[in-house]
Amino acid sequence: MQTLIAEVGRVANRLAPQPPDVFLTDLTSLTSDVGRLRRIAQLALRTKDENVTSEPVTETVDEITFAGRIEEHQRELRVHCYRMVGSYDDAEDLVQETFLRAWRGREGFEGRSSFRAWLYRIATNTCLDFLRRNKRVPRPYDPLPDVEQGEPPQFLPWLQPFPDDSAEIAETRETMELVFLAAIQHLPPKQRAVVILNDVLGWKAAETADLLETTVASVTSALQRARPTLRERLPERRADWAKTVRPTGEEQAILRRYMAAATANGDSRVMAELLREDVLVTMPPNPLWFSGREVFLDFVAQSLDPASPTYFGEWKHLPAVANGLPAAAGYVRRPGTRIYRAQVLDVLRIEDGKIAEITAFEPHLFPAFGLPLTLT
Repeated sequence: MQTLIAEVGRVANRLAPQPPDVFLTDLTSLTSDVGRLRRIAQLALRTKDENVTSEPVTETVDEITFAGRIEEHQRELRVHCYRMVGSYDDAEDLVQETFLRAWRGREGFEGRSSFRAWLYRIATNTCLDFLRRNKRVPRPYDPLPDVEQGEPPQFLPWLQPFPDDSAEIAETRETMELVFLAAIQHLPPKQRAVVILNDVLGWKAAETADLLETTVASVTSALQRARPTLRERLPERRADWAKTVRPTGEEQAILRRYMAAATANGDSRVMAELLREDVLVTMPPNPLWFSGREVFLDFVAQSLDPASPTYFGEWKHLPAVANGLPAAAGYVRRPGTRIYRAQVLDVLRIEDGKIAEITAFEPHLFPAFGLPLTLT
């Protein structure tokens, strides 16, 4: 914890008016570290109801150290909970509940497994409890009237993006891509947990069985049932996906062209060149979806044309990274206004130099990405 306090002081002392990107980086780092210190303090301060005596007692250094040890795993547990439930907001809440359960049950940690495995057991059970309380079943989108779009994709209104942080996402990018997150949501909760622990995190079947308090045979059986379901719902070329954590240079170039084209002054021919003919566009939690380049381009053209009755406004974009993929943060200035307000986060899945899928999310998570809510 002393190291963390020293880092907060170091970053705070160098804060000064400087280029926006540098200032935002320092401010984001400072906010994150202060948040970690706050959570450590909150864990170490038990309420009166939790004390074993009726009078308040002074927390010991060991208790504060224990809270700090829990906090050290906050990032990876957030990713784990996110994979389990597919929602960034819910993952944040589930990590906090995990920490509280760990704190209240700290006397029960006997060291038979590693501290990290103990926390993963608590986090996984917390997620399974959540999924039992909240029945989330993917279903097909409803067809849009008077629009020929083909077979509707699966609708997951709870799906949210995850802010890029290479320190949190230690595995290959494919295990954080939205298409993988969407596919794994089709598995029953227990199968989902087994796949994440065994296939994503690389735990041995015996370790997974111990964590889930089941048998190795049950883990093996769950994997045998889950893997075919995932193969059916993942792109055929999944095995060829790049093993990078962040977008490649080619993907970043395509993102820049996409942002330039997605404005009132953009070139529709460029947008058409960027999109695959069978591009899929979804907008969770909204039920709107488009399948096919021409259908989507017709929708975009009307919303960008000032002469159209469905003209939405003037757009600006900032680059971002979500789930290891290139993303465009879109801001719109509505007619008669002066401020560009956060409107949408478009996450792009690119295959063979073309945009194969766009998942457009609502803007309330912009602060988690270090993005402002308004531009002038």
